[in-house]
Amino acid sequence: MTTNTTNILITVQFPENLFEQIRQVSPALRIITHQAQAPEDIPVDVWNKIEVLYTDRILPLPPSVPNLRWVQSHFAGIDMIAGHPLLQQRDIHVTTLSGAAASQVAEYSLMMMLALGRKMPELVLAQQKADWPRDRWDRFKPTEIRGSTVGLVGYGSIGREIARNVISLGGRIVAVKRDVKHPGDLGYMPDNLGDPKGDLFFRLYPVQAIKSMLKLCDFVVICLPLTPSTRGLIGENELAAMKPSAYLIDVSRGGIVNPQALLTALQEKRIAGAGLDVFVEEPLPSTSPFWKLPTVLISPHISGISKHYSQRAVDLFCENLRLYLAGSSLLNVFDPDLGY
Repeated sequence: MTTNTTNILITVQFPENLFEQIRQVSPALRIITHQAQAPEDIPVDVWNKIEVLYTDRILPLPPSVPNLRWVQSHFAGIDMIAGHPLLQQRDIHVTTLSGAAASQVAEYSLMMMLALGRKMPELVLAQQKADWPRDRWDRFKPTEIRGSTVGLVGYGSIGREIARNVISLGGRIVAVKRDVKHPGDLGYMPDNLGDPKGDLFFRLYPVQAIKSMLKLCDFVVICLPLTPSTRGLIGENELAAMKPSAYLIDVSRGGIVNPQALLTALQEKRIAGAGLDVFVEEPLPSTSPFWKLPTVLISPHISGISKHYSQRAVDLFCENLRLYLAGSSLLNVFDPDLGY
């Protein structure tokens, strides 16, 4: 941190009122905006003087930014840039937007629970056939959230907001967390959302006991970051631990769930269905067998989309800016050793 002017480069397009919100944090801020497709599109003299970088994927090599001290990502998940040399520099803080997208991803997850539990794929097929089934009482008997156990694989900002929503509907929460000794939330979260104290779950499990948790669940939501340790975490054995009546919802990143293991489990009806927003290969090829599975709902990686995303992103950035200027610890600091 400097005591004079703090030069901030923002490579993401915001409306003017949000740039003004950032300027209002301190008169010491000098904001530079530059639309670019690659680091080379930004002049060398700009890279040379910036202290703070707000960006999506525009990252220079460390020698180009001798005065850089902090990178704020425009995304909550930064697995796509985690290996960049800039993010491995111990003298540069890197922070994510974890928490800024929690409410919309949680709503999406709730939508998928309701849609799958209420047999929406089958109802749509019946509508297309103009079919009023005689056995509708049995065929469309729902799995209600009230009284169900919802398992959260990951208990960060998204998992905590899912928990708050599920509890309000009468469901029970169990969760897997890397560090079960510290259930509280130390990251960013808008007021009145999530589970800041870590007291909404019925039981918290370490990753090593994930199969014990999965056995209890009527719905399982994958909401972990993708890291070397979480890649392939949900495979054949984990899916086999789930109830045949249970549903899986994936709002994390493609690669945490083994796609072939999931495909087999769905085809052989070892689980009841799935709501999938993420895949190893995106866009999902038109030839993928997932498209034709009757118990699967697919969306094109849109669970985090919101018309309020930019506002929520700037709210978080401004809070972190105040902490930075005060010399305090930042929120959502990326740990290169953990990969998130």
